[in-house]
Amino acid sequence: MKHIGFVGASGLMGHGMAKNIRAKGFDLSITVHKRLEPVQDLLAAGARQVAAHADLAACDAVVICVTGSPQVEAVVAGPQGLLSKARRGLIVIDTSTSEPDSTRRLAALCAEQGVVYVDAPLTRTPVEAEQGKLNTMVGASQAVFEQIAPLLQAYCENVFHVGETGAGHVIKLLNNFVAQAICTASAEAFAVGTKAGVDVRQLVRVVSAGGANSGLLHLAAALGYGNELVPSLVKAQAQLNGVRIGQG
Repeated sequence: MKHIGFVGASGLMGHGMAKNIRAKGFDLSITVHKRLEPVQDLLAAGARQVAAHADLAACDAVVICVTGSPQVEAVVAGPQGLLSKARRGLIVIDTSTSEPDSTRRLAALCAEQGVVYVDAPLTRTPVEAEQGKLNTMVGASQAVFEQIAPLLQAYCENVFHVGETGAGHVIKLLNNFVAQAICTASAEAFAVGTKAGVDVRQLVRVVSAGGANSGLLHLAAALGYGNELVPSLVKAQAQLNGVRIGQG
């Protein structure tokens, strides 16, 4: 597997993934959604731009990193989608946070044309994407997983084979469910603690030393213990890892 196609290379997650795929020595072809500026460094590093998603069907594998199932369905099965020029043996890897039912439908459509469909959604942030240290949970047969593992390792620190096609997106949604529960509980604890008149910073100190410690708890603390709105997430990320987005 040498020639990789990529859809979503201008995105916050996709850019780092594509950069690391190219840096690991794979030939890289990309589509550009709207703006060329975010992928100029990829093109300078040897990536090739193609006009339509269908043109990526000549690659050995195509990685998709877009918003969700509607966008993935358009990339795969749309008028200029991958399946319009598909060849047998192509591997399509959806790293988006997609709906499992959609994933299974697309996998069936791909199988009709001899195309292998893999779900490999991600965790962590654009910072780890740029560093090549994402996590991925992979739904694929054992044989396909072994075939694509070197590609996934180009942009991931931890690669988990969690089952057959569709399992990756189910595990991803369950992971999000757990994460949202932690965030909700943390927000409620901060609200109740503040109303009770205690210093909620002391709560974070105590929880950090026990089994309920969580990176999401510290993210919530960095957001201002409930005193700031969601847009302060960028500031919180800067506090946690020193990375500042959108500043020259």
